[in-house]
Amino acid sequence: MTGQFPKILAGRYEIREMIGRGGMAEVHLGYDRRLSRIIAIKLLRSDIAGDPTFQARFRREAQSAAALNHPSIVSVYDSGEEQVTTPNGAVRSVPYIVMEYVEGHTVRELLGDGDAVPIPEAVEITTGVLDALEYSHRAGIVHRDIKPGNIMLTSTGAVKVMDFGIAATVTQTHAVVGTAQYLSPEQARGEVVDARSDLYSTGCLLYELLTGQPPFTGDSAVAIAYQHVREIPKPPSALAADVPESLDRVVLKALAKARDDRYQDAAHMRNELLAAARGMAVSAPATDTWQAPAALSAPST
Repeated sequence: MTGQFPKILAGRYEIREMIGRGGMAEVHLGYDRRLSRIIAIKLLRSDIAGDPTFQARFRREAQSAAALNHPSIVSVYDSGEEQVTTPNGAVRSVPYIVMEYVEGHTVRELLGDGDAVPIPEAVEITTGVLDALEYSHRAGIVHRDIKPGNIMLTSTGAVKVMDFGIAATVTQTHAVVGTAQYLSPEQARGEVVDARSDLYSTGCLLYELLTGQPPFTGDSAVAIAYQHVREIPKPPSALAADVPESLDRVVLKALAKARDDRYQDAAHMRNELLAAARGMAVSAPATDTWQAPAALSAPST
């Protein structure tokens, strides 16, 4: 404990050691005294806890995640705000979210050495993500930040997507740099996102699982964002010879610049992915379809 948070929330949730930290929040191991179970507790970081914008975003995340009940989505059990008196006598609110504790590792850890994973495993992980997205999109919730660090693999191999309802903002450079590799072109332009934006990010994830690297890399978030808007990625098979042409087609359709050219929902993308993995024909066009130059605008500055 750092002393910046109380040790007990709502009279029942013990805050233990920190197990994760992101642009907006810290995640601590916790213990629910009432139900005698290990939990995870997400807390708005103390340095931004007083900012109404972050407070509102944190509350939105709690509301979005609490509305989702699916085996491929990390469960939210409770949320609230604890009033805390600081050493100087001021009273501040500590928003928190109580979540399912997932024992396992993230896909980011799986990809940490830069190696691709076997194709069946890549398909299985991506299918789990698409299952979660099909459910959340039906509920009207767009994830906005699909990336390897937000996908857990449990000790039994199950896929769990976390951090629903958080939108990265281009004004927070530190928050965007880590996710620039998975931004859709419309996100890179600062436009409104929809379900198809999540499918683009899932295409980036699948690309990295198959090849060991994301479709675009660069020295800065802006450089990578520009590529998302203007450049066509190499087919995965150009980097990993074992990737079949049908899987190339699925990935490049998911990574189409225009939303109308992508898969229009998670179910269609999952069905095509599974067909490609089984050696069946897919409806996605040939990869050289996407090589033609298109009139695309650069990211707004």
